[in-house]
Amino acid sequence: MLMWRSGSKALKCVLSVVVVMVLSHAVSAENWPQWRGPSFSGVSTEKNVPTTWSKNENVAWRTVLPGAGGATPVVWGDHIFGTSVTEEGDLVLVCVGADGKPMWQKKVGSGDKKVRGDEGNMASPSPCTDGEHVWAMMGTGDIACFDFAGTEVWKDKLQNRYGKDGKFSIQFGMSSSPVLYDGRLYLQLIHGEGNPTTREAVVVCLDAATGKEVWKVDRPSDGTDENEHSYASAILYKSDKTTFLITHGADYTVAHNLRDGSELWRVGGLLNPKTKYDRTLRFVASPAIAPGLIVIPTAKGGPVVAISPDSKGMVTDKESGVLWTRPKTPDVPSPLIHDGLVYLCMENGVIQCADAKTGEEIYQKRAVSDRYRASPVYADGHVYVAARKGIVTVFKAGREFEQVATNDVGEALSASLAISNGRIYLRTFDALWAIGSK
Repeated sequence: MLMWRSGSKALKCVLSVVVVMVLSHAVSAENWPQWRGPSFSGVSTEKNVPTTWSKNENVAWRTVLPGAGGATPVVWGDHIFGTSVTEEGDLVLVCVGADGKPMWQKKVGSGDKKVRGDEGNMASPSPCTDGEHVWAMMGTGDIACFDFAGTEVWKDKLQNRYGKDGKFSIQFGMSSSPVLYDGRLYLQLIHGEGNPTTREAVVVCLDAATGKEVWKVDRPSDGTDENEHSYASAILYKSDKTTFLITHGADYTVAHNLRDGSELWRVGGLLNPKTKYDRTLRFVASPAIAPGLIVIPTAKGGPVVAISPDSKGMVTDKESGVLWTRPKTPDVPSPLIHDGLVYLCMENGVIQCADAKTGEEIYQKRAVSDRYRASPVYADGHVYVAARKGIVTVFKAGREFEQVATNDVGEALSASLAISNGRIYLRTFDALWAIGSK
């Protein structure tokens, strides 16, 4: 029998092993703190992520939510946050524990409305968290900050501050998700009423701790009609050399200095050429980022444009920063870039894989035939694409298409997947699912 005496070599050895195991798990576990994950790219570094499941198999738990929503959940440790709508029409932030048990629910705003029938509602922007606080914005413009215990820190109505007559002039609600970085919230509020002389679109930086405005800049555009509205989200590009915000909408993609919002470069005519102008080319898919590369989608069969992050001024050709173009874009799912490849999930489930350096097509294959609203994500050698009816197709990442599984939980969804602590989190219209070990 081994005697556990304080200071014994055996005890020290066992404790060392336990500490190493705990620390190694902590290092490998990764939070998913905002819409496109920890690196703003849809890429997870988690290992042993599930690839197969069903409504009854490989499910840790399923927790019914108050109502429908299209926001991707965010995860920090044993806290999972999502937005929802109640039967009374309240717009709420919900916190669920890693065991699937609801921890708290807080009202952020009210005034829900459905979007294009079954496409969504005002619980569409994804929340964000830094591990101590969580911020949630709704499609109405209501925004709030809570601590992890559910205590309200601050709350505001962006529609009163940056809208017209207390509303945003946007047809289907302000679905853009906030970007959290270094204690600040960055928001693209791209909307308008079709009058070029009274542009209302702005980019805003708020102090995350207080909600107070740090800076606000106008977001000029000569776009007209529905193109003044954007349903895309801003993205942060970060490298060893530079960090800046990318906003996307109203016919332009623009890079902003984080210090004051000033413009670094913009891409315009390539996205919606004036020679064949489409007055309904509103942007929904957001740009994708990777080291040395920004891939910009458009809408409705328009082009995809890849540019260098080091671009300056107006980007129009190879000399000014264009790396390549492709003729057809995803309309809603944002691109995914990983290991030198770009994955484009078209609205009908066709997957296009292209070389990240040249844009040359490598293959084109179809996943499950359906509408696609969620953006693809990568984890542990696999790409996951989620269809509107709730079927997630998993295929191997790489230059050859090899389908691994199709997984159906039997519930519709439009939210992108979140991956954390070895689990996949699915936000269907009915519930929050944790896929993986219990």
